[in-house]
Amino acid sequence: MKVKSVFICGECGYQTNKWIGKCPQCNKWNTFKEEVITSGLPKRTAGLKSISPRKLSAITHGSKRIATNIEELDRVLGGGIVIGSVILLSGEPGIGKSTITLQICETIARQNKNVLYVSGEESLEQISGRAQRLNITSETIQIISTNSLEEVLGTLETEKPDVAIIDSIQTISSENLASTAGSANQIKFCAEAVINFAKTYKIPIVIIGHVVKDGSLAGPKTLEHIVDVVLYIEGERYQNLRIFRGIKNRFGSTNEVGVFEMTENGLREVKNPSSVFIENRAENAIGTVVTTAIEGTRPFLIEVQALTNYSNFGYPKRTANGFDLNRLQLLIAVLEKHAGLRLQNQDVFINAAGGMRLTDPAADLAVLLAIVSSIKKIPLQRELIAIGEVGLTGEVRPAPQLQRRVTEAEKLGFTQIIIPQTKEKIASKYNIIQIKTIAEAVKML
Repeated sequence: MKVKSVFICGECGYQTNKWIGKCPQCNKWNTFKEEVITSGLPKRTAGLKSISPRKLSAITHGSKRIATNIEELDRVLGGGIVIGSVILLSGEPGIGKSTITLQICETIARQNKNVLYVSGEESLEQISGRAQRLNITSETIQIISTNSLEEVLGTLETEKPDVAIIDSIQTISSENLASTAGSANQIKFCAEAVINFAKTYKIPIVIIGHVVKDGSLAGPKTLEHIVDVVLYIEGERYQNLRIFRGIKNRFGSTNEVGVFEMTENGLREVKNPSSVFIENRAENAIGTVVTTAIEGTRPFLIEVQALTNYSNFGYPKRTANGFDLNRLQLLIAVLEKHAGLRLQNQDVFINAAGGMRLTDPAADLAVLLAIVSSIKKIPLQRELIAIGEVGLTGEVRPAPQLQRRVTEAEKLGFTQIIIPQTKEKIASKYNIIQIKTIAEAVKML
């Protein structure tokens, strides 16, 4: 075995013998770090081994879960934490990762289960101070502070907790590797060791991961591939709302989201997110329309805001917050072509209020009506809601689960509901307005 020094990209794991500024594989800048690795094969290869296979039909597929009793989190996880699984929880600094993990420890400990919290970043006194602030007093929560992988696994083997938390994987290192903590090799090696331990001892482990400036997970991409579940916390650091989204889930859907509000006593579940997203709407506001988006199994009412302004430059600006910018460019082209509006000299800004990210195509109609309202300076009715996908030929297409969207809108007092023309019978006690094209919708304003 030979020992040599190489440079490894912290984003994709690409290796080179010398430092280079831009990675040729992932095209990221300044991501290479020098590490010492071993190369070559041992003099003698190990002998072949055989294991006894099992019949697929004889294996039960049921997965035992531990409910966190935090409904919004259990919804995203698919019903709770699966025994023996490894969950990667990531998010920007200060977003609430350590807070929610301590709250998970408390709710699980109340079920007479033992929880071990491993901190590689904070001292025991710091963790205790946060726990007191969050009113966490369970006697079955144990904590240790270490950066050694060997100490972490040794303690887990001795204590055998029902659930373990590691905060964070980037601070843990093994003495078997020469590289420093946080390097691509250390993260991969430590993560693989933790996963093997979880599968062997049937202990579910939640590991916290850091993110870099562009929002991607720090470390090699293989980390996301080898864990069972990847949860990402979205939201602005200085705002109260937090959105939990499943990026990967081997035991459930990745379409579900959980909504929380950051308070002085930690993260609090938002039972009715729609009312929170639209509660601060202004009266007779120009350039604002509400739509209904489906996230997983739930409809959300979200306010879409638009602002148009005369551009002093030859190329107008297009900006979107919480909405796909390329989709916005496409919709503006449709509006110009099929509704006769001139936007060549207008800057257009779109915002999805409340911090939600609008990916549902059914929000297209609301986006366009908000733009029309802004450029014509016409305030829309506060009780109006728009639902529908817009195609390139200007047609408005029906959205899936249309009845559920309409029912959710009625619950919150919307009486003017604009939807695409559909053969589906929509039950409603209020005014349902069906349209075929975006031109029809613009003429209504």
